Parts: sequence; structure tokens; C-alpha cells
Amino acid sequence: MNVFAQQNVSNQAVSEVSNALSAELSKGNEMVNVAKEWLAENGIAFAVNLLVAVVILIIGSFVISMVTKAVERALVANKHINSLMEKFLTNVVNKVCWVFLLLIVLQRVGIDVGPMIAGLGVAGFVIGFAFQESLGNLAAGMMIGINEPFKVGDYVQAGGIEGSVQDLNMMATTLATADNKKVVVPNKLVWGSAITNYTALDKRRVDLTVRISYGSDITKAKQVIMAAVKSVEGILTDLEPTVEVVGMGDSSVDLVVRPWATPANYWKVVFACNQKVKEALDAAGIEIPFPQVDVHQR
Repeated sequence: MNVFAQQNVSNQAVSEVSNALSAELSKGNEMVNVAKEWLAENGIAFAVNLLVAVVILIIGSFVISMVTKAVERALVANKHINSLMEKFLTNVVNKVCWVFLLLIVLQRVGIDVGPMIAGLGVAGFVIGFAFQESLGNLAAGMMIGINEPFKVGDYVQAGGIEGSVQDLNMMATTLATADNKKVVVPNKLVWGSAITNYTALDKRRVDLTVRISYGSDITKAKQVIMAAVKSVEGILTDLEPTVEVVGMGDSSVDLVVRPWATPANYWKVVFACNQKVKEALDAAGIEIPFPQVDVHQR
């Protein structure tokens, strides 16, 4: 009984599989017949439309390339548009042209682009809501491009970071810090805070403070410091350095020393002035005092 029962179950399973395969083959034959009928009725027209769409795509790609290059040349020739805005506008024109070209090609092959356009509008709203931070960076990048507070190569303080601008795009600014760290700052932070450009102008003032003892000759100290500063290589000779008394400290008379230098020579002048002034004061016997406290005992 067990053997006959197993044989009946196997026969039933084989029958079910055969019926399922027959049903699928029947559906496949129906689909093939429908495809044949469609090709017989619309095959030539579809082939022609597909060929025309390919031709439109090829010609359109060349036209887009020419339009993009023409826009780029026009933007480069315009002195009021910087490189950041030039790249952004060129990229926008290129992408918009490609969208229109693809819509034309799809419509040519018989695809209704109306629902696609409506879907793009809804998708744009959803994407805009989801990428608020990115859109904020993009808007800030446009403001940076329009106002141009700095350019690639400038030494700036922006978004709380100080360094040389290595790269600049619509989303972020890349800085190289003085200790050779690469920092990418979102444009929203850059535009949302004060921007200090240390290299935008051709001159930069060096501010140093030199302290001498109360017993020292102030006039002599000023002359010694002035001579030492003027001997430093890299200071601007067309601007007279300033050496004046700026305050009376607890243990010293404080003198401010202000020579001028180019932004490229700024730190070189700072280091050289400190060394030259110290050596000159030592040679002249002018004391640079340590902090002192007078203690009175009763």
C-alpha cells in the first residue's frame, strides 16, 4: 500500500508540473503572437522612429557640446563673472540642454513624457525637502561666486578655519591649514560667518610689541629698534615703520613696532624682526625686563 500511495503522489506531482508548464507555454505563445502582431502593424514605424531618435540624439549631443563651449567662452570673456560662477552656469546650461534633448528623443519613440514631467516636479519637491542642507550650501556657494570674497590661492579665515584656499565649488571650500591639513568647509558655514582674506590686498602690517625696563632711555630704544627693523629683508621701504610707546606695563614700558610687508613675506618679516630687535637691544645694553613684583614688608 505504501508503494502504491507513493507512486500515486509522484504521478500527481508530475501532472501538476506538466499542467503548470503547459499554462506558461500557452502564455508565452500568446505574448509572442501579440508581439508578432504589433511588429506586423507598427514595426516599420517604430524602426523609423527609433532611427530618427538615434539621429536626433547624435546631432543633439554635438549641438549641446557647441552651445556649452559657446556659453563657456562668453562667460570667460565677461570680466564680471569669476571662475566659480563660470563653471556653475556652464554646467547648468549643459544639464538643461540634455534634459530637453532626452525628452525629445523619448517622445519620438512614442513614450508619453507628460507624466514624466509631472513626476519630475513632485520628485523635485521631495528632493528639495530632503536636501535642505545641500541646497543651503548651494545657495551660499552662489553668493560666494557672485561676491567673490576670495579665490583659489588666497590665505583666509572662513568658517572658523584658517588656511590657503585649495579648491572652491558650489557646495564647499577646501582649505590647506598652516600645518598642512586639508579641511573641507561647507559653503553654508563659510558664508554664514565673517570672512578674513589676508592676501586680498598688496600690503599687510606687522604688529609687534617690545618691552623695555623703566630705567632704559626710551628715545635711544626707539632709535635702536627702528634701525633694526629697517635692516630686515622683505619690509616695504615705501612705508615708514612705526615705533612708539603704547603703554605702561607692570614691569616694563611697552613699545609697539609696526613695519609693513607683502602678504607673501609676512611671516618671514615677523620672525626676522623679532630676532633683529632682540639682538640690537642686547648690543645697545637696553634691558628687556622679566616680570617683577615689589613686596613691601612692615
